[in-house]
Amino acid sequence: MATAAGLGAAADFAAATAVAPAGDGQDGAYEAVCSTAWSAPRGPNGGYLAAIVLRAMQAEAGDPSRHPRSLTCHYLRPPTDGPVRIEVVVEREGRSVTALSARLLQGGRPCVVALAALSRDFAAAEDWAQPPPPAPPPEELDPWPLHPGAPPITHRLSLRPVFGGRPFTGADEALTGGWLRVAEPVVPDAPLLAFYADAWLPAPFPRLTTPVAAPTIDLTVHFRVGGDGIAAALDPGAPVLARFTSSTSAGGFFEEDGALWSPDGTLLAQSRQLALLFPFGGAAA
Repeated sequence: MATAAGLGAAADFAAATAVAPAGDGQDGAYEAVCSTAWSAPRGPNGGYLAAIVLRAMQAEAGDPSRHPRSLTCHYLRPPTDGPVRIEVVVEREGRSVTALSARLLQGGRPCVVALAALSRDFAAAEDWAQPPPPAPPPEELDPWPLHPGAPPITHRLSLRPVFGGRPFTGADEALTGGWLRVAEPVVPDAPLLAFYADAWLPAPFPRLTTPVAAPTIDLTVHFRVGGDGIAAALDPGAPVLARFTSSTSAGGFFEEDGALWSPDGTLLAQSRQLALLFPFGGAAA
């Protein structure tokens, strides 16, 4: 396993989300380094933190045949650049499903609390999947240009918009998305999908007319294919087709539903999150 030391400025996704057993030898404890290279306007991207937590949970489960099926993260406070600690508990290891909890801490203060389920495949009574919406192939689209003052995470991504209007143009729908990938080729896995579930601009941005803050309160990702299926559907360096929508904003909170497909149309993951929506400079949780 890669060590976490010295990864504070890592731009490579696999390195920037690497975990290692904690140096104090405590069972279930892991170390990582939170990197500002993956920060959004108000701190580390929620999907980036989810990827770190999920890597620690997979390491603690210790069974590669049990793939992530569900991950829910609640975000208590944003960690700063530097070392973090992930404490994982195997809540139950059944014959087919492993349930785990985890806490990501920095300086002894909890930043993320998470639950996950890992499992082998079951024999299904029937299979079906949501098909991808029509979209031009990524090679026919221009990448989204970087703008002055854009947060560091945008330098780690390649975005080719397909769905919804441009940000802050007063569009009719809270809809956004397109072809998405990390800038550097990386072997695809469940932590990468957890990151992608929160890597695009928030769905309300096209509907609004001025920039706002949208920090995530909680994020749930359902992985619709196992580890082998992810690798079969997604080559290193290949983009996913990401689509995110929101139906309601009320009381300063909005929900966002997302889906990720591979270029061959395989549904890889679905997500839902609750997030705040308030002007920059306003009060946060």
